[in-house]
Amino acid sequence: LQFPHHENEIAQSRCAHPEGDFARVWLHNEMVQVEGRKMSKSLGNFVTVRDLLDQGWPGEVIRFVMLQTHYRKPMDWTEEKAREAEKLLDWLYAKVGDLPNDLRWTADPKIEHALKDDLNSSLALTHLIELAHTVSPSAHPEADGDNEAGAAELKRTAHLLGLLQKSETEWRNEKSHGVDLSAIARKLKDARDHAKVTKDFSTVDRFKADLVAAGVEVRMTKNDIDLLPTSRLDLKKLEALK
Repeated sequence: LQFPHHENEIAQSRCAHPEGDFARVWLHNEMVQVEGRKMSKSLGNFVTVRDLLDQGWPGEVIRFVMLQTHYRKPMDWTEEKAREAEKLLDWLYAKVGDLPNDLRWTADPKIEHALKDDLNSSLALTHLIELAHTVSPSAHPEADGDNEAGAAELKRTAHLLGLLQKSETEWRNEKSHGVDLSAIARKLKDARDHAKVTKDFSTVDRFKADLVAAGVEVRMTKNDIDLLPTSRLDLKKLEALK
């Protein structure tokens, strides 16, 4: 944007807030796209952050999607990217659990270097994922003192990017609207145990499909079932499954 755009922005902002210092570095990101098309009112695909929040997307999901692209390149908001970002944040929160913020731990130097290199947020996220792979989930039996230190470094590093701002419990409660899914998880487990005897898993498959349609991610291991609410949680559909 050419003169006098920024100069006008600075002038009116300083007049509105004469008591406050203003940004010393001013930059614009590239155009924002929606599902691969330039966002514009004329195309009818114009959405604001408030619109996305009202649709149920957590703020950190929106932030994660935007940070995946360098600010000099067009940013593309898609449902697929948002769902993938949400899954990654679920995974990251499982790594740090309810660990409190610990200022003793510094951020990973590779992430700091990426951010200092023309605000390369995309590379910083890549390094953040690499760091997370070295940390066991907080509830994992192998989690020990060293793991807690790694989790503290991971959370401290994520804070540089505006991520992992909450505890895992707060993150899950925000997405579940306070709904307890433990009873439904037990019901699904009982159905699976019965299916193992009868060798008929059709009921289990329908139950899983109904949960997904209600906005619940189903994670099944050999001995356990974990239900994770997503931002698309449908409370009416969920009530019918109880």
